[in-house]
Amino acid sequence: MTRKTEAQIDPMFVDRWSPRAFTGKPLTKEQICSLLEAARWAPSCYNEQPWRFFYASDGEKKKAFLSALVERNRQWAIKAPVLIFLAAKRCFAGGNKENAWAGFDAGAAWMSLAFQARKMGLYAHAMAGFDPEQAYKVLNLDRKEYQVLAAIAVGWKGEASELPEDFRSMEAPNERKPLAEIISG
Repeated sequence: MTRKTEAQIDPMFVDRWSPRAFTGKPLTKEQICSLLEAARWAPSCYNEQPWRFFYASDGEKKKAFLSALVERNRQWAIKAPVLIFLAAKRCFAGGNKENAWAGFDAGAAWMSLAFQARKMGLYAHAMAGFDPEQAYKVLNLDRKEYQVLAAIAVGWKGEASELPEDFRSMEAPNERKPLAEIISG
C-alpha cells in the first residue's frame, strides 16, 4: 500500500505506522537504550523534560505491565518484546506550578521514540487502551504527581496471520485526513 502525501515530506513520516503483529524477537539492552535516548532529546517547555518512560522486557515486570492493558490490547501486545508506559510530571520542578504543556512535551518524546524505532527497523504502537488505576499501581506512581498518558508496544514487525482473526484486517497503515481538514491559513 502506497500512502499518498499532499506535499513533499521526508519518507520517514509516511513509513511510520502502528502494527499489532510482532515477532516476539527480543531487543537488546542497547536497542532499548537507543529508543529512550532518542526520546530524551525531544524539545520541551523550559527544557523541563516532564516525561517518564517505564519499560519492561521480560519476567514478572512484563506480566505486570500486560495486566494494565485492556484485554483487547493484551491479546496482541503480549508478543511485543518491550512494553513501555509513558507518564508526564504534572508540575514544574522547583514548585507546585502546573505544567500545562507536559502532555504536549511527552507527545514529542513519544514521537522521537517512534521515529528512532523505525530508523532501527522496529515499530512502536502507542495505546490509550489501558486501565489507568492498574497502571498507577503497577508503576507505583502518585496520580497527583504524574499523568499516565499511554502504553507503548515496541518490536520487530510480525505477520498479520499470527494475530487473532479480528485484528488481521486492521493490520495495515492508515490514511490521514486531507490537509485542508486540519489547517487554517
